[in-house]
Amino acid sequence: MNRENKRRSFEKGYYKNHACNERFICKVCGREVVPQGAGSDHRNHCPNCLTSLHVDLIPGDRAADCGGYMDPVAVWVRKNGEWAIIHRCRMCGMFSSNRIAADDNPMKLMSIAMRPLTLPPFPLERIEEMTRLMGGDGNLQ
Repeated sequence: MNRENKRRSFEKGYYKNHACNERFICKVCGREVVPQGAGSDHRNHCPNCLTSLHVDLIPGDRAADCGGYMDPVAVWVRKNGEWAIIHRCRMCGMFSSNRIAADDNPMKLMSIAMRPLTLPPFPLERIEEMTRLMGGDGNLQ
């Protein structure tokens, strides 16, 4: 990338309208991340560990001063059926949502999706008692 193109890439909003074609090394898992295979022109997280960097306030603006690691904490399904990852910044706690990429680690995505079922916010041994307290008969059959 020549100096003029590099200068332009740091202008406000540049990445909203231009593809992100740079390779980079993930600062969390150390793997090289390439733009090919993402299924999108805007690569914003590592396909291996799904971690991102907090660089945007609004997608593509590169206006965040934080620069913290954005950990994948949940997934959700958009109206059109497309999955998205919810990231939370380790430094400031801000949340953001990013589309999954075609080459994202499917096992990591599924482990994040299953987390609420495998680690419920209450002890599973007390589910019958809790059901009874909420007006049910307490019987799971």
